[in-house]
Amino acid sequence: MGRTVPGVGHTGGMLDPLAAVRTPQDPACDVYLTGTVFLDIVFTGLDSAPVRGTESWARGMGSSPGGVANMATALARLGLRTWLSAAFGDDVYGAFCREELSQGEGVDLSLSRTVPGWHSPVTVSLGYEGERTMVSHGHEAPPPREPLPAVPPPTRAAVASLTPGAPQGWIARTARDGGRVFADVGWDGTGRWDLAALTELRHCEAFLPNAEEAMRYTRTDCPRAAARALADHVPLAVVTLGPEGAYAADGRTGRTAEVPGVEVEVLDPTGAGDVFVAGFVMASLAEWPLAERLAFAGLVASLSVQHFGGSLAAPGWPEIAAWCHRVHGCASVGADVDCRYGFLRALLADGERALPLRRAVPTIGFPRA
Repeated sequence: MGRTVPGVGHTGGMLDPLAAVRTPQDPACDVYLTGTVFLDIVFTGLDSAPVRGTESWARGMGSSPGGVANMATALARLGLRTWLSAAFGDDVYGAFCREELSQGEGVDLSLSRTVPGWHSPVTVSLGYEGERTMVSHGHEAPPPREPLPAVPPPTRAAVASLTPGAPQGWIARTARDGGRVFADVGWDGTGRWDLAALTELRHCEAFLPNAEEAMRYTRTDCPRAAARALADHVPLAVVTLGPEGAYAADGRTGRTAEVPGVEVEVLDPTGAGDVFVAGFVMASLAEWPLAERLAFAGLVASLSVQHFGGSLAAPGWPEIAAWCHRVHGCASVGADVDCRYGFLRALLADGERALPLRRAVPTIGFPRA
């Protein structure tokens, strides 16, 4: 292990980014999540979209837990104590996902349940030309014999995926108990894009839609204008701009911040949005300035798209440290980039670069070493 630097601890071989802000009175859980776990099968390296009536061969394939597991894995790899409440099928896919999350990533599944006779939802993701196409199949899980907890545990934070017109009671309870709620949102299949239908936005500290979602909800034609409009409804609005970076508007102070993206070669964008949110949550809990939060979230999202495998593409501190070391020693990197991420150099120990990081394998059949 490398030396311990101010503000950063090492617990059980894992860098703890919240060491400087932890107290003995803190809850055991850093971040609470609930949602659906999918088995993701990701094909990448396709030259083009599949053509009807033909067979396409992919240059890469990975299998990993997906859905809400993308977020759980990304948070855990950044050193946060992550608790997930979810239903798991009692099939081989469900067992694989449970093992990968609990033993492989250290996610706490004590709030999760296995549902007998229910098969795991599956998503097949096809990556080509920097984009992805997904096909999913699954059925709603029947109630488990032991119900999932209706009330989340005491937690520093929670990540919620808002659905128009479908309130989730646990969000208000978490906020009322002092948990900081960070929310994203999916595509509105109804086409209404009614911001008033996101009733639980008022309980959230931050809202992190992508540019298209933000503009549709605010009826604007500029993502920056959309962020400023959303800041009238939530304390902090963060709009992701894809490769261009992210823009944030703070409704409490009126301040804004924008950080450009990190240029990388995109192999597979599966799960990049979840990794961005995870990075922003971690940096927020560490009480970093807004511009640094945006920069860090954008960096970890960019690092993730260079690998395939959905959740297993999420970077950990070894990869972040390696990137910082590479950028710091590269004469061709602009001074603005070196300066923008200079705050990370003070947080990372040199030895972190040597720690191993697991990657997706092309089958769920290999036994764990």
